[in-house]
Amino acid sequence: MKIHELTPAPDSNKAVKRVGRGHGSGNGKTAGKGHKGQNARSGGGVRIGFEGGQMPLARRIPKRGFNNIFAAEYAIVNVSDLNRFENGTVVDAELLKAAGLIKKELDGVKVLGNGELTAQLTVKAAKFSQSAVEKIEKAGGKTEVM
Repeated sequence: MKIHELTPAPDSNKAVKRVGRGHGSGNGKTAGKGHKGQNARSGGGVRIGFEGGQMPLARRIPKRGFNNIFAAEYAIVNVSDLNRFENGTVVDAELLKAAGLIKKELDGVKVLGNGELTAQLTVKAAKFSQSAVEKIEKAGGKTEVM
């Protein structure tokens, strides 16, 4: 294949709509904007969400709940995910991130008790569920709250 043989994919090049170029074009004179009114003017139109003075939908619908901006958000790891580590490994946030089990540390790591654990590990995390602690200790490992 040579450069002069390259062609764009079919239907990928669409002609630009040329407005205001005579009435024979079908979009001449008012350039598809109709006659007068706010949307025909330069700089015309209304902001997003504006409904002509009617109470906007975003303000009409009921608001519920509360979003606590101070709530701690933990990166979650299940006990079954820890089986990939060798016996005797000290598992902490850096190791979990390197293994791809968590993306960000957020406010710390929380270990949940979903699944089974066969490896004997020392797990360091900000929080543990009760079932996670039981399963880690049952497998012969230790938990450390950081």
